[in-house]
Amino acid sequence: MDFEAPDTDDDLDEALEETFPASDPPANTVEAGIRVDVDSSHLSEIIVRDHREASRFEALINGEVAFLQYERRPDAFVFLHTEVPVSLRGRGIASQLAKVGLQSAHAEGLPIVVRCPFVRAYLQKHRSVAERNPGSV
Repeated sequence: MDFEAPDTDDDLDEALEETFPASDPPANTVEAGIRVDVDSSHLSEIIVRDHREASRFEALINGEVAFLQYERRPDAFVFLHTEVPVSLRGRGIASQLAKVGLQSAHAEGLPIVVRCPFVRAYLQKHRSVAERNPGSV
């Protein structure tokens, strides 16, 4: 089958009208979308503990450990690194670790220093937490 270019703009408009609307609805819509249910009930099941000997906040889930490494100094609380095993990602665990860590620093009255990119992003997303701890860097 040979393709013939339309001779005029009217022919082109007619060809376009024949192709639109597309027979398939666009992806991620009500008609053909991907339903993503976020179950926040599991967040309340996440228990974060301060494992001071290891200098990190930890969450133990299904035998795997997610953690937020920190350094506690007399003059600051330094957040170094957040790590969540691949099998546990997408559940809000890192956010829960950051939240608990920031609350702990605030409760101790220490300014925070953020070296961890995740905690930095968390603070940017949750400005009210950052505003309660004006000494954060």
